[in-house]
Amino acid sequence: MSINDINIKTPEELKIMEEGGKKLSYVKHSVRDIIDVGVSADDLEKLAADLIEKAGGKASFKMVPGYSWATCVNVNSGIVHGIPHKSIIFKKGDVVSVDMGLFYKGFHTDTSFTVAISPPVEVEKFLDAGKKALSAAISAVKPGNRIYDISGSIEDLLTLFGYTPIRDLVGHGIGVELHEAPAVPCFVEGTKEDSPLVEPGMALAIEVMYSMGNDPSIVKENDGWTIGMRDGKISGLFEDTVIVTQKGSRIITG
Repeated sequence: MSINDINIKTPEELKIMEEGGKKLSYVKHSVRDIIDVGVSADDLEKLAADLIEKAGGKASFKMVPGYSWATCVNVNSGIVHGIPHKSIIFKKGDVVSVDMGLFYKGFHTDTSFTVAISPPVEVEKFLDAGKKALSAAISAVKPGNRIYDISGSIEDLLTLFGYTPIRDLVGHGIGVELHEAPAVPCFVEGTKEDSPLVEPGMALAIEVMYSMGNDPSIVKENDGWTIGMRDGKISGLFEDTVIVTQKGSRIITG
């Protein structure tokens, strides 16, 4: 079995994933809409958990051993895996990243976003670059391309705007498992010829993880989960689950 075979889905399975992705998209937009000054990370967690249950799914992240929450919430220099504590109360200027997954009829979908509360212009530009990088990456998801092309699209766009892709964290295949092969880095590594082919039936969680600083180094906090930038610079996270079609790709968590 090749690294790609692990992630190839049947049309029936992809249809189920699309159903789950549509449900997760609703949860994502609902959570994003309530982020404001005075709202807590726990408020986001409660809403997400409630909506996922009402959608007939399960919170993918609660299925990860040792993790007990439906969301990961990070603020400012936090990049991934932040625990949504009640003590995290958003204030003006905060950059808030929220990651969530939904398990529906045997398949996972995964998505994330970053927003800022009354941000300065430089932060708006930073977040706009992340959105554009995700769009560029998804445009590169087409049969005949390689994961190398997707990663290169992310890295090229981010570096063009002067930002730094994270190197110790990657996007991934997704389906029966939350994390499947192949890995989808935010940067190119190795040769294009050795990179996995993009094939119809693949499902990929494309993640753009990047920093406003020049140092991509990350550090894990004392809670054992939260990962942030070592230099304390603002970070961003944008992710959608896409499926590969005969002609290109389709976003199922947009």
